Amino acid sequence: MIGLRDFISGPWRAVPVLGVTQILAWGCIFYTPVLIVPLIAAERSWSMSFTMGGFSVGLLTAGMMAPYVGRSIDRLGGHMTMSLGSLVGALGLVLIAYVTHPVAYYAVWMLLGVALAASLYDAAFATLGRIFGAAARQPITAITLAGGFASTVSWPTTHVLIERVHWQGTYLVYAALLACIAAPLHAFVLPRSRYEAKPPKDGESRATAQVLPAHGLAFTLVAAAFGAYAFVPSGLSAHLLAIFGRSGIDAGTVVMIGALFGPAQVGARIIEFVFGRDVHPLWVVRGALTALLCAFVMLALLGMSVPVAAAFALMFGGANGLVTIARGAVPLSLFGAAGYGLLVGRIAKPFLMMQAVAPLVMAFVVERVSDGAALALADVFVAIGLGCFAVIKRPA
Repeated sequence: MIGLRDFISGPWRAVPVLGVTQILAWGCIFYTPVLIVPLIAAERSWSMSFTMGGFSVGLLTAGMMAPYVGRSIDRLGGHMTMSLGSLVGALGLVLIAYVTHPVAYYAVWMLLGVALAASLYDAAFATLGRIFGAAARQPITAITLAGGFASTVSWPTTHVLIERVHWQGTYLVYAALLACIAAPLHAFVLPRSRYEAKPPKDGESRATAQVLPAHGLAFTLVAAAFGAYAFVPSGLSAHLLAIFGRSGIDAGTVVMIGALFGPAQVGARIIEFVFGRDVHPLWVVRGALTALLCAFVMLALLGMSVPVAAAFALMFGGANGLVTIARGAVPLSLFGAAGYGLLVGRIAKPFLMMQAVAPLVMAFVVERVSDGAALALADVFVAIGLGCFAVIKRPA
C-alpha cells in the first residue's frame, strides 16, 4: 500500500514531480509547433514544409541523443540530466523566438532535440527505473496519465497566449516555465536515490529474477516493434483529421472526433493502472496492437462515416495509451533494471527517428496515391509491430 509519506519523502515523490514536468515538457516544446510553425513560416517568408522540417530535425536529433541521455541518467540520475534538459529547452525556446536565418533556425531545433531527449517519456522512464528498479511499472503508468493531458492543456493555452503576446512571447513564457518550474523540480525535488536489488536468500529460486540479455534477437525485435509502431501515431496525427475531412465529414464533427483521442488514451491508462498490474506488459502491448489492427480493418470494411471514424479514434487513442506504457514496461520486464536508462535510450532511438520521418512519408503517399493507401501503410506498420511482439518469448 502506497502511503502519503511515500509521496512526500519517499521514492513515490518522483511521480507527481515527473507528472508536472512531463506536462510542461510536452506542452511547451512538442505540441506547440502545430500552432506556431505556420506563424513562423508566414513571418519569415519560409515554406511550410521547410519550417516544419525543423521539428523533424529536432526529433531526429532526439533519437540520436537518446542512448547518451539514458546512460547519463543511469550514472548521474534524472535530477541532473533532466534538469539540464529543461534548461536547454528553455534556451532553445528563447533562441527560436529571435533567429531569422534558416541555418540558425535548424541549429536551434537540433538544440531543442537534445532537450526533447532529456525531458520526455524516455528520460522519465529511465529516471523511474533508476529509482524503483523492477517495480517501476506502476510509476511509469502513473506519469503517463499526467502526460496524457499535455495536449489538452497545451493547445488551448498556446492559442490564448498567441492572441495575447504573439508567438514569440508565447515561446518566452514557455521558456520561463521550463527554467523556473521544470528545472528546479528536477534538480531539487526529484528523488536522488538508486534502487539496489537485494540478493536472493539461501534456497530461494533465482528463476524469478531471470531476464533476457539486452542484445541479440529479443532486443532487436523489441526495438523494431516500437520503431514500426512509431510511424503510426506520428503519421496519423499529422493527416488523420484531414483524411476524415476529405471523406465528407464536416469540419466541426472532425474536430469533435479528434477530441476523443485524448480521453481514450487516458482512460486506457487508468484501466491498466487499476487492473493490469498482474498482466505481463507483453500481453498488454499485443492486445493494444491487435485492437488497433481491428480498427483499421473496420475502416476498410465499413467505410468512412461519423460513427466509424469516432470508433476508430477511440480505439486508436486507447491503443496508443497502452503502447506508451509498454515502451517503459516491456524492456523492464524482459531485460531487467540493470542499465535500464541506456536500454530505454537505445529503444527510443529508432522510435524517435521513425516519428520524425512518418509525417513526410504519409504526405507523399497521400499526394501521390490516395488516403486509403496512406491508411493501409499505417496498418502495415501496426502489423509489423504486432508480429515482432508475437514472436518474443518471455524469460523463464
